[in-house]
Amino acid sequence: MDLSIYFEPVSVDELITSSQAVPEKRIGDVITTFKSGREFPVPEGFDIAVFGVQEERNAFFNKGCAKAPDNIRQKLYNLYQGKYAVKIVDMGNIKPGNHVEDTYYAVASVVARLIDQNVLPVILGGSQDLTFAQYKAYESLGRIINMTAVDHSIDLGNSEEKLDSRSYLSKIILQQPNYLFNYTNIGYQTYFVDHEALKLMKNLHFDVYRLGNLREDIRETEPLVRNTDLLSFDISAVRQADAPGNKNASPNGFYGEEACKICRYAGMSDKISSVGFYEVNPERDYYDQTALLTAQMIWYFIDGYYNRKNDEPARNNNKYIRHIVMLDDYDQSIEFYKSKKSDRWWMLLPSSPLANSDVNRNVWIPCSYDDYKLAAHESEIPDKWWKAYQKLSV
Repeated sequence: MDLSIYFEPVSVDELITSSQAVPEKRIGDVITTFKSGREFPVPEGFDIAVFGVQEERNAFFNKGCAKAPDNIRQKLYNLYQGKYAVKIVDMGNIKPGNHVEDTYYAVASVVARLIDQNVLPVILGGSQDLTFAQYKAYESLGRIINMTAVDHSIDLGNSEEKLDSRSYLSKIILQQPNYLFNYTNIGYQTYFVDHEALKLMKNLHFDVYRLGNLREDIRETEPLVRNTDLLSFDISAVRQADAPGNKNASPNGFYGEEACKICRYAGMSDKISSVGFYEVNPERDYYDQTALLTAQMIWYFIDGYYNRKNDEPARNNNKYIRHIVMLDDYDQSIEFYKSKKSDRWWMLLPSSPLANSDVNRNVWIPCSYDDYKLAAHESEIPDKWWKAYQKLSV
């Protein structure tokens, strides 16, 4: 497949602002960019591929977000790179199709090709319905995945309505055959979510986490993104004061530094293979504050990527500390594993109790030290373990 047929070069004339910066130290100095007059760069051999999608036809009350990709990349290019050698390519912007479905097809095709070549795509949206195209890439590869959305709402919409940025999730859930194993929402705000949607999430054994609970300790988001394949970040999850460039922005939400922490945790995940940043609207973005914040979030994602520990656990491995917690009230024991390399924790769900014959293996569930304390000190089964058990036993 010739990916160049989907792309147009970056049209911004000056991506790097002239300053007294040390040459070849900013991301714009070291990234390979598809510009006018240059050949389309072959992504194979790079670690990360950035590309924009100037699509907003199915945006919900946020027209103008199609202009975001060039604004974000201009801010990103002027940030200094970290203490590592980056191998990043900017493939330009996907050409909008005659119909929005054509754009979805192009995005899905590009993401699938990149994942197949072990290149991690970073998508600059555009509206969040592009998450549907992001998911379709895994469907085309036949991969069952975990998906996480950082969002102030749960975008189920009405299954009978057309696909848009507020209903894409229901379209994914209803896909047949279905390759979505688990969905996690990070940061929903209760007054934006219908109680029937929460009931459905519970019945499907999906994981949803309120903003207030996570803001008590933002570190609890790390195990949630550690186990995801696809991450979709709606900038409306960030409070309006920090990210005004969104017509659906709310006074409440994650602080900018918390959004950056979530992105760094995601980058450090050994499992995540695609990420999209959506709903930034330059028409509402005072002094390009939201574009700059999104660029910083991407910077932290890249920083996390180049600090991956590659320490997914395995039994009988001396690189992990093993803890067995007996839960007398439940006639159950849980094995916890702590990585000596990263101090990250996992719980082991053995294959023996699983009813689904297609899952005949040990399942590692990312968790935190608090989950271990809950089991060891209070003799309670952590929710993450119980939800995974229920899902796999159906």
